[in-house]
Amino acid sequence: MSIRLSNRSERLAKIERMLFRSSHGLRAVEIAEACGVDRRTVYRDLAALEKNDVPITQENGRFLINREYYLANVRLNLNEAVALFLAARILSRHADKQNPHVISAMNKLALAVPQAVATHISDIAESGRVTPVDRSYVDVLETVVRAWVETRNLKVWGSSTRTGDIEVRDFSTYFIEPTLSGGLYAIGFDHQAETVRTLKLEWIRRARLLDTTYQIPTGFDRAPFLASMWGISSSETQQMRVVLAFSADVTPLIKERTWHASQRIEILDDKRCTLSMQVTDWRELLPWIRSWGAQVEVLDPPTLRHQLSTEAHQLRQLYTATSAAATP
Repeated sequence: MSIRLSNRSERLAKIERMLFRSSHGLRAVEIAEACGVDRRTVYRDLAALEKNDVPITQENGRFLINREYYLANVRLNLNEAVALFLAARILSRHADKQNPHVISAMNKLALAVPQAVATHISDIAESGRVTPVDRSYVDVLETVVRAWVETRNLKVWGSSTRTGDIEVRDFSTYFIEPTLSGGLYAIGFDHQAETVRTLKLEWIRRARLLDTTYQIPTGFDRAPFLASMWGISSSETQQMRVVLAFSADVTPLIKERTWHASQRIEILDDKRCTLSMQVTDWRELLPWIRSWGAQVEVLDPPTLRHQLSTEAHQLRQLYTATSAAATP
């Protein structure tokens, strides 16, 4: 049901929101019906929006907003602006690849806060420019984001997490989620496997937008994919079991929280505990496992145990050599 908006500024704001939210664009008659005005008024309003630097384009009789050039107006109070900066700072510090859009966003946030805070944000943003930008990764990220926004299917070329072979898949992005270790994942429907799966953006070598669109199923449940401290879990069938044994000193810490949706904790006779879970790729756990130092032992899988054992051996050689060189 349309509601006639007598206030033009209110109507212009509504048209702008409608166009921004419509991935396929709207016809003038559709806008007119939604606003309760005639089409001539709609054309005048669209012209007014263009004069106000709203990037409106027209394709096949439909009006659209070019999202790549659209600047959304967001009103933030001081604490909200600082909260967004802190979130962006965490992402920029831990990200596997530099995202230049994070730096750009920081610089814009600096314009919304007092000088003392703005100076700090600007300095942090500029320091991030030192890291080289992987243009291929940024292209993939921008393509996946656009596919998500426009609910368009993707064709992706990516390396398998286990074999390194290049796989080609059609993919529908349901959402994008960061992990604690700095990775970015796209969660969506894999048309070849006919199941919802996770794709790490850093593994995607190339992505291309397709003309076909999709709808996220009404009953889709995001919770299983967000149930671990690493930010991403997975419902994929190809999973591996990871078993870690923690020392008695940290057993109380391990017991008091949920680390992963699939976790099983068992207390041993020597007061140590084991934490077992099902994961898609143990490499996402490496930074967290390393952070426990000698208080954790990898029991399974052998490949992960070998990885940590090799690193421990290399550290021992390094420190032994250093100690020997320092001895008079």
